[in-house]
Amino acid sequence: MAANDTRIEGNTLLLGDGARVRFIRTLRLPETGTHRLPPGLGEFPLRRVEDHPDTVPEQWRAKGGVMLPVYLREAMWLSFAGSPEPSALQVGVGKVCAISGEKWTGKLSRRPQNYVVLPRQPWLDGINSGKGTVRQFVAVPLGMGATVEGQVTGEETVGGLQLQAFPLAPKPRAAWREEQRRLAEERARHRAASPRPSFGGGYGAPPPMPLAAPAGAPPAPGAAMGIGAGGSMRQEVYQDDRRARDWSDTPEARVFVHLVTPPEWRRITGEEPPPSPVDRAAYTRAGLPWYDYFDADGTDLAPSDALADVKPVGEWLGDDLDPWTPPAPHQITPLGPPPPPPGAPVADGDW
Repeated sequence: MAANDTRIEGNTLLLGDGARVRFIRTLRLPETGTHRLPPGLGEFPLRRVEDHPDTVPEQWRAKGGVMLPVYLREAMWLSFAGSPEPSALQVGVGKVCAISGEKWTGKLSRRPQNYVVLPRQPWLDGINSGKGTVRQFVAVPLGMGATVEGQVTGEETVGGLQLQAFPLAPKPRAAWREEQRRLAEERARHRAASPRPSFGGGYGAPPPMPLAAPAGAPPAPGAAMGIGAGGSMRQEVYQDDRRARDWSDTPEARVFVHLVTPPEWRRITGEEPPPSPVDRAAYTRAGLPWYDYFDADGTDLAPSDALADVKPVGEWLGDDLDPWTPPAPHQITPLGPPPPPPGAPVADGDW
């Protein structure tokens, strides 16, 4: 296994020098129709698995990584805002690529592309399942067949999310850094981009890291969770316009993200989980904004055939009975490309 340079800073994952990832709570979309970008409603808190050796399931200790608390059928999106250097980031859901729909390989591929390019890709809300659209990341339990992993592979054995970041190769990276030094003053004068707002802030930075307690008998694992597909929204996954050889053959960092039910979070960490998600009808009635993002220079990747066939989680968990009130035109806020700019290291494991 290659050296791993993953750190955690507050509720942000830093993968090498190029990728910053935050996990954002959001409104769950209806599973019919295609919708605007929902808002951010605060960050999910992150904790390192290795800081809770006596309370996490034994198999989690073997995989290492981080964990976050999420409610059944709660939706999330991944924010890449502030990623300072170009990075090719692979995103897996149960070790199924969220971009190509193919099995996780740990290697970059262009046919089909199995990664997003940072900081060009400002965020990712779901799996690449339609032309110019994605289906929302939604947390569901393993064992029902509702996850993307279960529908694509026929098995549910992995769960969680997986992230792996590749930097530019040495020569392109040096050239890029030199260019940035020359353009630094100009960039400082043109920082008028519009990052996607996140309401409510995070739910607490980690407390001081405790000393490792003596190992005891492993607790019984809680209900395992994975990622299913929710409602569809307008979002492009951008095609890489660099040469394939511009990227390093070796990843700089990777991490396994475990999804924890709120009761398990309380048992494992001793902390209270975030409150249950806000009702989307109440949010819209309050006149709060939804978003629309457009990058005229970007080319959208073709949708994955495998991911296009993934059914929404309502097929297993029942109809979504939350009322849906479409936002009024004045509530749609257009966004432009975000500006391009660390913590305790995160242990990697065997996954």
